[in-house]
Amino acid sequence: MISRISCLTAVLACSLFASGELSNRRAPGFALPDPEYTRFYDLQDYRGKVLLIEIMSTNCPHCRLLSTTLETVKEKYKDKVEVLSVVLPPDNQDTIAKYKSVNKITVPIVCDQGQMTISYMNARPGQGHIDVPHLFVIDQHGMIRNDFGYKEDARAVFEGPGLFVEIDKLLK
Repeated sequence: MISRISCLTAVLACSLFASGELSNRRAPGFALPDPEYTRFYDLQDYRGKVLLIEIMSTNCPHCRLLSTTLETVKEKYKDKVEVLSVVLPPDNQDTIAKYKSVNKITVPIVCDQGQMTISYMNARPGQGHIDVPHLFVIDQHGMIRNDFGYKEDARAVFEGPGLFVEIDKLLK
């Protein structure tokens, strides 16, 4: 006989594996510059690897939490998983440099003027607000397998353990 706790655990696990509303589609292509315009990052550069794309702002406290978790992902999974953070104006070269220095961030942060973010967020006319942070999990074939906005039910993802489950699932 299955206990109520086992059933609850199974329900919670299923909800963790459920895809976000922006998932199960090909990841839109992009080519975005680093803040100094010395390198462009292109989605095609990540073929064959799991890619995590964080849409964030340097003045967002929840973004700092996710950035710290993504640094752990880089250390834990080495070259099996790539991480890329994307910022929008008003973030700029100065705010990004300060954010990386203060928070000890090594993950590349690239600059979007909105087009990439709009395509990933599947934004529509009249939808003028993008909530950050938002994390997209892209598989080795360039498909968005899951996405997470910062909400209470996604906290395990933003703090690490839930994200490790998502990554391990894709690396099997």
